[in-house]
Amino acid sequence: MSTHFYHFVDNSFDPFAIAFVALVIDLLIGDPKWLYRKIPHPVVLIGNFISTLEKHLLLMRSSWIVQVVLGTALVIVVVLITGFLGGIIASLLGSLPFGGILIAVVASTLIACRGLYVAVRQVRDGLSISLQKARMAVRHIVGRDPDSLNEAAVCRASIESLAENFLDGTVAPLFWFVVLGLPGLFAYKAINTLDSMIGHRNDRYEYFGKFAARLDDVANYIPARLTTVIIIFGAVFARKGDVRGAINATLADAGKHKSVNAGWAEAAMAGALGIALAGPRQYEGKVTTDHWMNEGGRKDCTLHDISAALALYRICVMGLLAGLIVIASLVTL
Repeated sequence: MSTHFYHFVDNSFDPFAIAFVALVIDLLIGDPKWLYRKIPHPVVLIGNFISTLEKHLLLMRSSWIVQVVLGTALVIVVVLITGFLGGIIASLLGSLPFGGILIAVVASTLIACRGLYVAVRQVRDGLSISLQKARMAVRHIVGRDPDSLNEAAVCRASIESLAENFLDGTVAPLFWFVVLGLPGLFAYKAINTLDSMIGHRNDRYEYFGKFAARLDDVANYIPARLTTVIIIFGAVFARKGDVRGAINATLADAGKHKSVNAGWAEAAMAGALGIALAGPRQYEGKVTTDHWMNEGGRKDCTLHDISAALALYRICVMGLLAGLIVIASLVTL
């Protein structure tokens, strides 16, 4: 039995097993602050690389065509180099004893499942003290102006972040790891970081970041739909989960979201909890008009809705773990 277990977690050709172990490691450890005070987090290194290239390539006075070409070049360089480094690391670790476990440890650093849960829980706990505390906590997980948010808006913002970041912080990284190994995971995190840094529709990045934004849409397309399935499945087991509501909201509203991917997770989460998410929001002093996800749901969300969302999130993560271990077990038969 012991030999079979080590084969299960150490077989470098079994990405489902390694993905399972990586997710378990993240759930148990997360991102240790003591460690990343001493060494930079991999995403920080990717971000620094992007910033360095941007300083040399972003020419604000150039034509929009030149900006698109230079922005595309930046994306290609960053993605290829990070993916290549992922391949080198996988090759080196795979040749060592228990190489699969070592690869899982590296992969776990690029999964943000535990960190997201803790961040959203801090918003809920802050709200139980004061609105100001909740605003301070939600500032770390959303890009909108927290001082403009009332209690209901703070709750909706945190639940939206929970749904959207479950997609790009857990499901999508694991998906690309299973499909392409560490090179795929590294490349995905590079794409995701590029989108968060330069994939904005503003005066600075409208053209320079266009390819980054579109590539992120492509990379998250399948994972977004998988995330929706996981949330709907989780609603079956949630105490207050509404499976039919999750399905109906997804079918009716996911395509109306300004993001081709985020709307799927948000609509499913909103329908499962019987609340409305998205809608008009304020970024950098400007109001962004967006369709409501599950418009017929309650908009006056409370901290109890955050608790319900966190409970559903836990079920979804457990379901994801179960799915990975079942597939890995079938593969090793």
